[in-house]
Amino acid sequence: MTNTATFHTCFVIASILSISLLCLSTTKASNEGFSVELIRHDHPSHSPLMNKAFGRFMRQFNEIDTAQSAITAGKGHHLMKVSFGNPPQDIYGIIDTGSDLVWAQCLPCDNCYKQINPKFDPQKSSTFKEIPCDKSKQCHQLDTAVCSSSNVCNYTYGYGGGSLTQGVLAQEAITFTSTQGQPISYNIVFGCGHNNTGTFNDQEMGLIGLGGGPISLISQLGDSIGGKKFSHCLTPFYTDPHITSKMSFGSGSEVLGDGVVSTTLVAKQDKTPYFVTLEGISVGNTLVPFNNSTQTLSKGNMFIDSGTPPIILPEDFYNRLVVEVRNQIQMEPIENDPELGPQLCYKTDKNLEGPILTAHFDGGADVELTPTQTFIPPPKDGVFCLSMTNTTSDVGIYGNFAQVNYLIGFDLDKGVVSFKQTDCTKQ
Repeated sequence: MTNTATFHTCFVIASILSISLLCLSTTKASNEGFSVELIRHDHPSHSPLMNKAFGRFMRQFNEIDTAQSAITAGKGHHLMKVSFGNPPQDIYGIIDTGSDLVWAQCLPCDNCYKQINPKFDPQKSSTFKEIPCDKSKQCHQLDTAVCSSSNVCNYTYGYGGGSLTQGVLAQEAITFTSTQGQPISYNIVFGCGHNNTGTFNDQEMGLIGLGGGPISLISQLGDSIGGKKFSHCLTPFYTDPHITSKMSFGSGSEVLGDGVVSTTLVAKQDKTPYFVTLEGISVGNTLVPFNNSTQTLSKGNMFIDSGTPPIILPEDFYNRLVVEVRNQIQMEPIENDPELGPQLCYKTDKNLEGPILTAHFDGGADVELTPTQTFIPPPKDGVFCLSMTNTTSDVGIYGNFAQVNYLIGFDLDKGVVSFKQTDCTKQ
């Protein structure tokens, strides 16, 4: 994702549990990491940032835990529960590694989408402080921020599909509830959104940007939690809602042990996305290279995005991959179904027995993907569809359908991302 002058390819999940938590102030030793639970809740809804091919998928919510903060997940998306202000006001925000800004709908909401839960009211918080423009480093960390006539730092931040948030950058206390039940608070810069438009649903209260830019949550917290690093272990979207996923921040979030594979994060001018290099995907024992024989492989041809459900591949690569997948499944795919569209789908009375796909990342990081990660059942009973789609761009997205049942760690300081195959339902 890119930020607003250019628009983010963010895919949002939306749903919120009405769970209240008493958040008390707490002290915390410097450079300690923390973990939070993600709350899972099945809820049909449209996502403002989801690709149209996957917009028909119902959402469901998962819980995440580690040195963490509360997160809620939907089918292919995840929401984090945090609290802003003093006294704390609960917010459920979309977790997105493809964008940077942390924001919430704020009163007064001049032009806001409908929201079931109360919007954040800065007048009820003793710790809320608008950021001035002059001599303010935080204001200018966001390239779309502008100064108002009253010297307040205003912002505009956009996402793919035309959704955007506009408001005021402010400093505020943010409180996470760790997996050990302790409230942990920090001061961060966030967007108090007074004009928020797009296809957000009434249970989405904002967004938690976890990208690599200077204003993202992980960049702001890094010095206080033992480094700019975090990891998550996401359960498949059809898992029992009572089983939590986990997300960890800072010290203790490292992905270690047997079976870990790592690939290098590729630095580009846009610091937000986590670019990696995908050399190809094997279908069974057959390698389908990222580029055809006439093209040179470019570094950073994919980015890893928790806010995008499907894998999105450049059109030529996608077409070649689909042909090979079809060749290795001994069933006839569903054809000419207007509800399913052009997706590769199969109907079966039991789980689809598809081939193992292996994503080959630069540096020898081979990540095996079972049908659990590559075929997603849409609303139609007994129908499984390939959890991938295509794009005219030459850069693809490694979405979170493929990330389930892996402990995935992002280390911005070392410039690597690591994968460890894990049963995330047992973490």
